[in-house]
Amino acid sequence: MTTKPVDAEAAQERLRRWRLVLGGDQADGTGCALSGPDAAMDGALTALYGKGAAPRTGRERAGGLGASAPAVARWLGDIRTYFPSSVVQVMQRDAIDRLGLATLLLEPEMLEAVEADVHLVGTLLSLHHAMPDRTRETARAVVRKVVEDLERRLADRTRATLTGALDRGARVSRPRHHDIDWDRTIAANLKHYLPEYRTVVPERLIGHGRASRGLKKDVVLCVDQSGSMAASVVYASVFSAVLASLRSISTRLVVFDTAVADLTDRLDDPVDVLFGTRLGGGTDINRALAYCQSQITRPTETVVVLISDLYEGGLRNEMLKRVAAMQAAGVRFVTLLALSDEGAPAYDREHATALAELGAPAFACTPELFPEVMAAAIEKRALPIPEAG
Repeated sequence: MTTKPVDAEAAQERLRRWRLVLGGDQADGTGCALSGPDAAMDGALTALYGKGAAPRTGRERAGGLGASAPAVARWLGDIRTYFPSSVVQVMQRDAIDRLGLATLLLEPEMLEAVEADVHLVGTLLSLHHAMPDRTRETARAVVRKVVEDLERRLADRTRATLTGALDRGARVSRPRHHDIDWDRTIAANLKHYLPEYRTVVPERLIGHGRASRGLKKDVVLCVDQSGSMAASVVYASVFSAVLASLRSISTRLVVFDTAVADLTDRLDDPVDVLFGTRLGGGTDINRALAYCQSQITRPTETVVVLISDLYEGGLRNEMLKRVAAMQAAGVRFVTLLALSDEGAPAYDREHATALAELGAPAFACTPELFPEVMAAAIEKRALPIPEAG
């Protein structure tokens, strides 16, 4: 039996990639030297993932960015040159976490150099109260760019999904002629098809109710603004503004830590909403739900969405009693452990189990799934809970 010769070019490419991963020196075992763009790419990786000036072994890098704003600005330019946007965003987050670069983001020049994403917005919001005046406008511009990108991606689908759910909820059985939903009417009367006349004689008409011109649903988003929920706060602010743009939904946005803030009057601009939050601090879910409960005037037409990792610093039993009381009054209660692309964060499993026993299962939700979750809640049907991965 003969074996295929090893492709020398593919083998060299594998060595090159391992060399970039391992960081060089004899101990990495590759014997591969880098030059040109590869050497520059390796330098960018070394600056972030190195270990100071200590001697390197095969899995250790030397170097670093220190606290030099010019060096960081050059490094940000380098990584945008050599890596795709998704990788750049990961490296920026690692730089903030590993090298303590958050304070450098208070400089306008640094903000202009970074690749903006949801996580960067979260970092900026946590630094908001420490920002010098000369940085605030630049920070708002960065946040606005991310928010507008999210709105372009999410708004149309959200409006279409929820409008459909609201229309289905308003269907009536004795509609006026111009309100008849012909597709559903025909489907419901197919058994009355008369082949000799090649037509359906409808026994029951289905149509859209004229209530669509008024308010159909009240939605309350109650969002935990503790530091671990930063991405969820960003997405919740964008979705709140989208929901508020639907005339048939009355939307209220409440954010909380140990205090409660109602940001409903800012919903015409999600950037104002975000700068009205203050990431960090403790958590008092019970207090937040008490406020939300006090604002409910039409419980059978209300959906309350709690977005929290459920680490309650307040009165646990009172929190659960409030959820039970709202549901008993007819409120549809939804619990999201996160509203982000990252999946479920660390969360209080005991509280999640208790809420599930009350009929409010807690699960993480991606931004793409959120419109479907809201549509199901509005129509009072089973929620599309993703399978645990």
